[in-house]
Amino acid sequence: MRIGLAGVGRIGAFHARTLAALDDVDELVVTDADRQAAERVAAELGLQMAGRVAAGLRIQVAPDADALIASGVDGFVIATATPGHAPLLRRAVAAGMPVFCEKPVAATLKETIELADLAETSQVPIHVGFQRRFDAGYLRARAAVASGELGFVHTIRAGTHDQAPPHASYVPTSGGIFRDCNVHDFDILRFVTGREVATVYATGANKGAAFFAEAGDVDTGGALLTLDDGTIALISSTRYNGGGHDVRMEVHGEKGTIAVGLDHSLAMRSAEEGVDFPRGPRKWSFMERFLPAYQAELAAFAAVARGERPSPCTVRDALEAFRVAEACELSQTERRPVALSEIEGIGGGA
Repeated sequence: MRIGLAGVGRIGAFHARTLAALDDVDELVVTDADRQAAERVAAELGLQMAGRVAAGLRIQVAPDADALIASGVDGFVIATATPGHAPLLRRAVAAGMPVFCEKPVAATLKETIELADLAETSQVPIHVGFQRRFDAGYLRARAAVASGELGFVHTIRAGTHDQAPPHASYVPTSGGIFRDCNVHDFDILRFVTGREVATVYATGANKGAAFFAEAGDVDTGGALLTLDDGTIALISSTRYNGGGHDVRMEVHGEKGTIAVGLDHSLAMRSAEEGVDFPRGPRKWSFMERFLPAYQAELAAFAAVARGERPSPCTVRDALEAFRVAEACELSQTERRPVALSEIEGIGGGA
């Protein structure tokens, strides 16, 4: 397969290494607004994948995304900054090219709705990058819910706690902590439970760097969600979790409870005497925490591009998570509960 990749920043370079390691990728074409960055990543990949290159893997650099799309790759991965996602997605769909797009597919709700409508009127498969759907723990939790192993589910706790805040320049265009950070929790909540969010009540606070408040954002957020079957979900997020990168979910049911992320890498310590859990080592970034999931995600996209499976995370799925984030932002701003029926867009299936 010949796969194209637009954007070689932190996540893009990470995806390039993953794609180059896939057995069914025999040519990887990369591009970036910074041509030198694309050439540097291609050169580094050539060294890292020397064995695969010797066996026939080709690593190319395209002058720009338009040239890459025009060259007719078998699949196109979008890992640019957020403003580039929607325009590139539209161009790839127009070219009939299977697409993998990092979240968010667009910066606004209106444009996300437009892209969901475009995707549903097109025959082109689009896979949106919510990697937690490929994490073994979340898949196990989903199976436990679906099988009835837990009985009825009454409470869920989920959170995304970054070890350190992003650079100040990132925050003004991030969309806010609920759209940027907790949107992953909202998507995986739908995925694990198979339910939709009915209402939200969200709040946020700042105790860290001033640049969050200056951008109209918060460094710590919390939300109480009620699902359409009455399940209560408690969601939290922070940019300041100095003990390590901490992403977890607890699913509490009538017959039992199952937890995701409860292993020796857990970024906390017990206050109980004689307890040596967790022993470490801890995870320090989302890429470290979800490395196997990212690898499985792009292997799945290769299967999507070959026509062997449907998209495991559609633009409609991304829209539903975005609608929950939008409701949380509105709730935080207006200090009131918000029903999802107040948010533009329609419900979909997880």
